[in-house]
Amino acid sequence: VQLVESGGGLVQPGGSLRLSCAASGFTFSRVHMRWYRQAPGKERELVGYISSDGSNTNYTDSVKGRFTISRDNAKNTVYLQMNSLKPEDTAIYYCFGRSQWGQGTQVTVSS
Repeated sequence: VQLVESGGGLVQPGGSLRLSCAASGFTFSRVHMRWYRQAPGKERELVGYISSDGSNTNYTDSVKGRFTISRDNAKNTVYLQMNSLKPEDTAIYYCFGRSQWGQGTQVTVSS
């Protein structure tokens, strides 16, 4: 089982990024997926969730209306579209599924 995130980087406040998480080693289409993040000095927090077929999503309040989780089961990939980014969104972002964590990708929001 492997999860590999990509797409992080440095972005100005108000900007956008799309993170990807490529999965392998399991039947991706049967697994609910989650995105988490961990800011410096803080505990890891759940950002959002997507059901195995993509029909259901939910988000933590701080990102509702700005972030969107989607998935492409044909590509074994889950995405996190982040818009209207704020400095407080700065964190390492992780995908999680089937009891497995990815290695994380750094997102820095700064002018």
